[in-house]
Amino acid sequence: MPSSPPLSVTVLPSAGHRREILRLAVPAFGALIAEPLFLLADSAIVGHLGVAELAGVGLASAVLHTAVGLMVFLAYSTTPAVARAIGNGKLAKALAAGRDGVWLALVLGLVLAVAGFVAAGPLLELMGARGDVHSFAVDYLRGSMPGLVAMLLIFAGTGVLRGLQDTRTPLAVAAAGFTLNIGLNVVLVYGLGWSVTGSAVGTSIAQWAMAAVYVLMVGRNARNHGVSLLPDWRGIRALTRVGSWLMMRTLSLRIAILATVVVATAQGPVNLAAHQLAMTIFTFFAFALDALAIAAQALIGKALGAGRPAEVRTLTRTMTRWGLGFGVLTGILLAVAAPWAGALFTADADVRAALTLALWMLAAGQPLAGYVFVLDGVLIGAGDARYLAIAGVVNLAAYLPLLLAVGYSGAGGGAGLLWLWAAFSLGYMAARALTLGLRARTDRWMILGAT
Repeated sequence: MPSSPPLSVTVLPSAGHRREILRLAVPAFGALIAEPLFLLADSAIVGHLGVAELAGVGLASAVLHTAVGLMVFLAYSTTPAVARAIGNGKLAKALAAGRDGVWLALVLGLVLAVAGFVAAGPLLELMGARGDVHSFAVDYLRGSMPGLVAMLLIFAGTGVLRGLQDTRTPLAVAAAGFTLNIGLNVVLVYGLGWSVTGSAVGTSIAQWAMAAVYVLMVGRNARNHGVSLLPDWRGIRALTRVGSWLMMRTLSLRIAILATVVVATAQGPVNLAAHQLAMTIFTFFAFALDALAIAAQALIGKALGAGRPAEVRTLTRTMTRWGLGFGVLTGILLAVAAPWAGALFTADADVRAALTLALWMLAAGQPLAGYVFVLDGVLIGAGDARYLAIAGVVNLAAYLPLLLAVGYSGAGGGAGLLWLWAAFSLGYMAARALTLGLRARTDRWMILGAT
């Protein structure tokens, strides 16, 4: 085994480091929350149609984001690969990796969209949907399938730009897409009376507009630097190898979220609707906290590519502290807003009461979440995908018994949802914090990232 580089050198965080983190993290925040903002807008618009509509969209969204989440490696494997190439001064190699990511996204997106359209009915029934909830869930899921292809292209495109240390362009694209999404959904849901299908179709159109921008940018940059637009299948295989571990990591996360939805579904339509709103808000804050993780992926990858391990340690310490602090801040804000948040989405008093309890528990877990998301980004930036995958399985194994305890307790109403979110926001996040924190204390992940 090669000897470890001098990783114990202490380097104090410089103003330059802090500026660089903020330069990437602040615009990344705006871009990252585009998708949860789409969901918040959809939930607000659909929520006033009725409880069955909201519950159906919640169940369909869980399935949709399982598929999308599994493909997030298109961004998470591309960002550090491009960043390390930039650190080594190999721009053409970086752009070629981005091009291959776009091609892979297109192929995977088409396959998943067709499969999702065909399997929508049986899959949602398997998850426990019945009656009107099942009908609305099928309509929303099938109407979202065209947008699934676009989302994967967006992942690949943003991965390229983040690796190139550009998070401002994704912010501009996300802002335009969000504005278009709201306008389309209002027209299609209320103006044309398309109900939940209108919400799904409007979001899909907005997502395709965003994807088109990224595809054009990647193609133009490749041509300007003499990089062929045709795919390199060796490059695609390389992305797939790294992506397979990241997919396994993400699969464990999505199974945890889906299993949580299954327990919420068994608690009845009111709790399922409240859980959908709570999970949407959780996703919003998760992406907000993940802005630091995106900065970590880009900066850690670039520093390792340039052979600067002491800088990696400095960046990791700084961003971890910031993640904890930001988690405390968002937790306080969420706890204060919890009693009134439900009024934005639904007029149903029972749903609003259950949501308040879930949000208080979510607020308690925000500092843990901030710590987890930053270290996740650090290890992804270092290419430590194998460890993340194995740790994900361990975390899931620790979480499932907690879910079973909630499910078999028979607790219903607000109490049932409170215990469900205690298991997720505190129990599951604590398991993730432990496995990531133990790895970050070692040097092994930096040695891997530097090779």
